[in-house]
Amino acid sequence: MRLVVGIGNPGTQYDRTRHNVGFEAVDRIARRIAPGEIARSRFQAASIEVTTESDRIMLLKPLTFVNKSGQSVSEAVRFYKLNPEEDLLVIVDDTALPCGRIRVRQSGGAGGHNGLRDIATHLSADNWARIRIGIDAPGDIPLSSYVLGKFRPDQQDAVEQGIEQAVEAATCWMTRGTVAAMNAFNADREPTSSPEEIN
Repeated sequence: MRLVVGIGNPGTQYDRTRHNVGFEAVDRIARRIAPGEIARSRFQAASIEVTTESDRIMLLKPLTFVNKSGQSVSEAVRFYKLNPEEDLLVIVDDTALPCGRIRVRQSGGAGGHNGLRDIATHLSADNWARIRIGIDAPGDIPLSSYVLGKFRPDQQDAVEQGIEQAVEAATCWMTRGTVAAMNAFNADREPTSSPEEIN
């Protein structure tokens, strides 16, 4: 069993907000590998379990809100007796990356993200794979307001590319592992600018 977690906040008021790119990526993975499957309520989350050619995969969207994501993730990890170092992937937003840029890592700190911090606390470890999707720095906007806000029109094209790249990277992780995903998707390439960004 391999566990792919998207971080976000439940509720329609949070749809398409910057903090919910992890949810969006997992939704797209579900449409790709488990079309038509209905999510079940398990582990304080919406979950879909599917058997692929290479493994059993559980897709998980914790419904505990971002700051308490670790409660849900740790329940699933312990129930299935998973080894987070090999079996866990978390997809999350990152204000330290340009909008649409992704980074695949095997381990690391929370980088100021409360969801990652809570997962690390509940697992007593931070050596598990994560895909960070850049959402730009907030600038003069308070961080909480920025991450809970929706993307500006000039960010839309870039974040769409970033989410799609995250889906591809997660698919690579599921079949080939973290190192292969890092090698394939950590190239320093800028997301394509939308026409509105070109002066």
